[in-house]
Amino acid sequence: MERQDHDSSGYDAGEPTSLPIPEGGARFFNRELSWLTFNQRVLDEACNTDYPLLERLRFLSISGNNLDEFIMVRVAGLAGQVERHIEEISIDGLTPSQQLAAVREAVIGLQTAQQAIWQELQDQLARENILVADDQPLDADQLEWLRNHFLNAVLPVVTPQAIDPAHPFPFIANQGMGILFSLTRIADGAPVMEMVLIPSALPRFLRIPGDKAIYISIENLIARNADVLFPGFRVEGNGVFRVLRDSDIEIEEDAEDLVRYFRTAIQRRRRGKVIVLQLQGEFDQAAEHLLREQLRLDQAIVIKTGGLIGMAGLSTIVDEDRPELKFEPYNPRYPERILEHDGDCFAAIREKDIVIHHPYESFEVVIDFLRQAAADPDVIAIKQTLYRAGKQSAVIAALIAAAEAGKSVTAVVELKARFDEEQNLLWASQLERAGVQVIYGFVDWKTHAKVSMVVRREEEGYRTYCHFGTGNYHPFTARIYTDLSFFTADPKAARDAGRLFNFITGYVEPREMELLTISPIGLRDKLYECIDREIENAKAGKPAAIWAKMNQLTDDGLIDRLYAASNAGVEISLVIRGICCLRPGIPGLSEHIAVKSVIGRFLEHSRIWAFAAGADLPNPNAAVFISSADGMSRNLDRRVELLVPIRNSTVHDQVLDQVMLANLLDTEQSWLLEPDGTYQRMEKGEEPFNLHRYFMTNPSLSGRGAALASGRKVPKLSLRRGAA
Repeated sequence: MERQDHDSSGYDAGEPTSLPIPEGGARFFNRELSWLTFNQRVLDEACNTDYPLLERLRFLSISGNNLDEFIMVRVAGLAGQVERHIEEISIDGLTPSQQLAAVREAVIGLQTAQQAIWQELQDQLARENILVADDQPLDADQLEWLRNHFLNAVLPVVTPQAIDPAHPFPFIANQGMGILFSLTRIADGAPVMEMVLIPSALPRFLRIPGDKAIYISIENLIARNADVLFPGFRVEGNGVFRVLRDSDIEIEEDAEDLVRYFRTAIQRRRRGKVIVLQLQGEFDQAAEHLLREQLRLDQAIVIKTGGLIGMAGLSTIVDEDRPELKFEPYNPRYPERILEHDGDCFAAIREKDIVIHHPYESFEVVIDFLRQAAADPDVIAIKQTLYRAGKQSAVIAALIAAAEAGKSVTAVVELKARFDEEQNLLWASQLERAGVQVIYGFVDWKTHAKVSMVVRREEEGYRTYCHFGTGNYHPFTARIYTDLSFFTADPKAARDAGRLFNFITGYVEPREMELLTISPIGLRDKLYECIDREIENAKAGKPAAIWAKMNQLTDDGLIDRLYAASNAGVEISLVIRGICCLRPGIPGLSEHIAVKSVIGRFLEHSRIWAFAAGADLPNPNAAVFISSADGMSRNLDRRVELLVPIRNSTVHDQVLDQVMLANLLDTEQSWLLEPDGTYQRMEKGEEPFNLHRYFMTNPSLSGRGAALASGRKVPKLSLRRGAA
């Protein structure tokens, strides 16, 4: 797929996605630089002319938000190590200071690329009558509307503050923006410096009423009305700035009350050490010196740009009502087998296991599963893990309804879900008030497994229905993340799920598991065991292969095991969306390993492992698992995660022969990782294949019920061809 070249800032979108790879790390790629190449791939989608214009703008906004979070957590972590003289060596042999230097260079390069792409998209948006008029003249009516809006909606909210010995330097919150004004008092010619902090409650971009979509940034609106803010002064100049602070929350081992600790830690995070200072426009040197001095910028990165700062704010413009400039709306399908049972989730699951492929199939079925449990008089208990549930959560509402109906409801709420801590505290409080037993899990480990279990009284006795997911119980992300929801009434899975909850709530470590594998107890060993079995098959001359799909692969032990499998002749195909520290295609190390990354309309989020078990993949006897865990040390050693085997033949075929295979076949949204660390966009080939389009237009295999018998078959994917 061709990318568009840019003619400014030295950024050539025709070059492969690449960042400098330091010498000395022959076996592994650096984690931080690998993440930055991922965000570069996200940014490259803003250049993808196959996408509608506002969707390209969305990718630019996403890349900005991604980079902000990376800076606030990962770069902050490196800066903290340097400050505390911690010489922890990275997987590729670099010290924190060496990593920080390489990351600084890459971050500045990414932000330069973002500015170039923003300039290009602005021109194209203007041709579609969507205009950001920060530096352009407006007519009299537009100016009058802006003036009135400023007087009525902005002026009462902002507070100018003089910067002098009589006024303490104001606190600038994390992700806070402000404007420094250089003024001259007309009465006596005295120079004055004033700061206006922009309240986060004000929208970043304001749309001027009219048929033509004209937007103006909040910082430009304030600057345009400086005469109203500062009567009696002459404006000599102004500069916009933005601050990013350390936002990571470290858990102290002796934290006595986790809830109280997190409430305090969230407040501390807003005042974390400044990691990046962004400056926009021709920033006054005296003003810049003042910011550097007052913000104590020791290790901070200072980035100056003539363009826009805070790219994430462009999401406001993406929301413009122009359907012809966006992806065609997609409505997820509801599983037909559940409809055949008149919407009775329990009856459908009791008949046989079912897997739901989000976002192509509706997340509403997961909510209906819980709603039905809440309303069913035969349901006596519900247990649920909650990692991220969103701000408007039907899942929370269903659990509250169940508790209020007198059922025993237990919710494991993970407080350590980064940037969702405050929301999760709120949900925990509401659940407790409704009578839900709320558990916060382990102090040191995050509970990242996605599990829901419902205990129901039936004629044959008590039966437990389980849902295991690869994604969060979050209705919004379920519309844009590709994930798998697996429903089963298998008694072995039910007993294991019960053991898992007892482990989290009572620290009762399960002595044995019948079906599921959990971390941090045995998941690593299970993966090693499966990889070793493929190694033995290869040595015995049998077909040996591994297919895996995950978001990140950084654990050196797991990577070394895959290297060993490659050296034994096991053919390994990996689909890794984000960070990959494994170096593929190196003779004598990884020559049998191929790695690709899929970046497209939906965010690939499901985790799948498939092991050939003595025959070519795909095959009916392959060992297939879905998981909540990525290939990272934290997932394998410091989180509660689940690995779920798929044994039902129909579900097995869907996960392996459709979901996994389609990811491997995709050519339109895929990037190949080269041995030197660069990513090359795949050639479309004679038979281009887009996995997202395929699943949007073809029905699921699992959950079809009688629809399969009616002759409306699911197309068969072939490893050799795009689709048969």
